[in-house]
Amino acid sequence: MEALAGLIAVVAQLRDPQAGCPWDLEQTHASLVPYVLEEAHEVADAIRHGDDPHLAEELGDLLLQVLLHAQIASEAGRFDLTAISRGLHDKLVRRHPHVFAAPATTANRGLAGDSAAVKVSWEAIKAGEASARETASADGTTSADQGEPSSSPLSDRLAGKVRGQPALAGAMTISRKAAAAGFEWESIEGVWEKVHEELDELKQAVASGDKVHAQEELGDVLFTLVNVARWCGLDPEAGLAGTNRRFLDRFSRVEAALGGTLQGQSLAELEALWQQAKAQIRVETEGRNALA
Repeated sequence: MEALAGLIAVVAQLRDPQAGCPWDLEQTHASLVPYVLEEAHEVADAIRHGDDPHLAEELGDLLLQVLLHAQIASEAGRFDLTAISRGLHDKLVRRHPHVFAAPATTANRGLAGDSAAVKVSWEAIKAGEASARETASADGTTSADQGEPSSSPLSDRLAGKVRGQPALAGAMTISRKAAAAGFEWESIEGVWEKVHEELDELKQAVASGDKVHAQEELGDVLFTLVNVARWCGLDPEAGLAGTNRRFLDRFSRVEAALGGTLQGQSLAELEALWQQAKAQIRVETEGRNALA
């Protein structure tokens, strides 16, 4: 707690109007959005690499973003880190009745016998919270005052849920929720048929020269591939991140073999170096695995 208090004081000093940092003083909630996303992705990358020192550093960078947003809001008298902490505390207690229900007996813990049951309970409590917010507006009106209930409640909830997510994560969220509601193929074969259908439509859109249409069709292809990932129990974000790393590893070797420049090389020469890089990495990986 002493370390955290010191960190809070540092952030406050950075935002001091007289003696603070000009860059930090210019920041707003909106201007910090790219940094929040960047730091979150760097945390995920450190986890994937199993690099504890890097993970600790990146978690610190992500914490800085939280503290900056809390400081900015506090300066405007809207909320502060205490309000954030209390809100999170209350939410965690509220959504874990099997842990915090009083008295914490075995019977209470039995409210959620396993992680699947916990997830069901969590989602039910979340839905109840959302319903309560919808039925009590700022001027105290009730659901009856606000008109008829939504005719598309799941879509409305998903729209709010995925609004702040990266597109790939949002696609997986929508896919899972829609499937759970019954909007689902009967078998994986149906998903593959949809992939081929969307690929054909993308090819046609690209050939037409209509970039707006082609971009829409590209999105449809990617969304359908996310459904393939869901059916197969795969993580598309982790898969793409792994591909990025493998590509850069191979590409760096191709660059090194050509002295740092690819200019003037034929496609056949580049492909040969690419395959050589792949083979080298495979041998190195097998060697590390053998020593493990």
